[in-house]
Amino acid sequence: MTEQTHTSKVAIIGAGPAGLFAARELADKGTPVAIFNRDVKPGGLAEYGIYPEKLRIKEGLRCQFRDIVRAQGVSYFGNVTVGVDSPLNFNSLRQLGFSAILVAAGAQGTKWLGLPGEDCPGVYHAKELVYHYNHLPPYACQEFPIGRKVMVVGVGNVMTDIVRWLLTLPQVEEITTIARRGLAEIKFDDRELLPVAAALDVDDFQREVERISPAMKWIGQVPSEAAARVLTVAQSVTDPKPRARWRMRFLYSPSKILSEFNHVTGIKLEENRLESTSTGTVARGTGRYTEEPLDTLIFAIGDQVDRSLGLPVEGSRFVLAETPRYPIGNVSYEMADTADHRWQGVFVCGWSRNASTGMVGIARRDGMNAARALSEYLLDRPEEAGVSDAVITAFLHGAGLNPVRTPDLDRLETIENDRAAAAALSEYKFDTNEEMLRVMGLLP
Repeated sequence: MTEQTHTSKVAIIGAGPAGLFAARELADKGTPVAIFNRDVKPGGLAEYGIYPEKLRIKEGLRCQFRDIVRAQGVSYFGNVTVGVDSPLNFNSLRQLGFSAILVAAGAQGTKWLGLPGEDCPGVYHAKELVYHYNHLPPYACQEFPIGRKVMVVGVGNVMTDIVRWLLTLPQVEEITTIARRGLAEIKFDDRELLPVAAALDVDDFQREVERISPAMKWIGQVPSEAAARVLTVAQSVTDPKPRARWRMRFLYSPSKILSEFNHVTGIKLEENRLESTSTGTVARGTGRYTEEPLDTLIFAIGDQVDRSLGLPVEGSRFVLAETPRYPIGNVSYEMADTADHRWQGVFVCGWSRNASTGMVGIARRDGMNAARALSEYLLDRPEEAGVSDAVITAFLHGAGLNPVRTPDLDRLETIENDRAAAAALSEYKFDTNEEMLRVMGLLP
């Protein structure tokens, strides 16, 4: 099918797992879609968020994504940003002729705690570093100086990936991870713990368990059971001890970032106690404080939606309809409508709907469910002609954008594979969009 004859009825913003599987669901049911992706390559966090050494997982997902962007009824436009400051926005998508829009752009906003000094040199968000070591432009070319004593705030799977990366840096001597709650609330699983378990200072960990045991027992938790999981994995590894040691600290919340000469030097932490509520275990400050010296601070505390898209936001989420017309399993996927019906026909899925929740499997289901909700919406609308690839391409070029199409991706993949083979690397990635566009023939 040519650019002139292929028409799309739904615009999908984002080409991570949620957007791609939603595209497949819609196309398989006869609703053609156009995917608009900020990045050159599809995949989102599946491409740029999974630790580099997990190549088998990545390549398995890439195979699925290749099939989706090549499928009949799916048109791919990479290197295209949608947002209020872009020529391509919700108004222009409507004007082009799309019947509905599905936002699957992930959670591109960065969540911070709002502490003074978060913009101080030496303070990073985990997302920046994950993008850096996964070679996502422009982060791939940015420098992130890391010191000897590093603290990571957060205890999820992203934290273990950050620790894993830090262990590859020769200058790092000590890594401390901080959790505001207790050992029973850690979020990483055994598979994520295994690659970093050799670095855990087991004696220090056991002393930390003893320290927090009274607080855990106070709310009915059993410290030995919670600790056994970590110790079992740590004691099962036969890898040699790395140079850096990893310490875990619980029941602390950052309260102030300490700095001198415009660089982070430490952190002030408030000690917490645990409280059991109807919604789970919460941490409450005690008013007691301690300070820890460090020269690098990394926040691994989740993400929030990207306000630059232009959708209404409340807190860290887009504002969804509380009583949706097209719920799937009692879940709302549609934006809350307004008096002028500005957001009618706009649906949301994946991390754009629920930031930092699950990985590929959950995003896949969420994307497919959103596609079903959107399909029900389309059934209630008059049949519309849609918009051809030729019209989309002409608009993007006229707006000064340089879209990447599926044949371009094929060329890029071939070139990167050839370079990896020539250098005897497991994979090769260009670090800038300009390099990728040039080898694809889209830039002189």
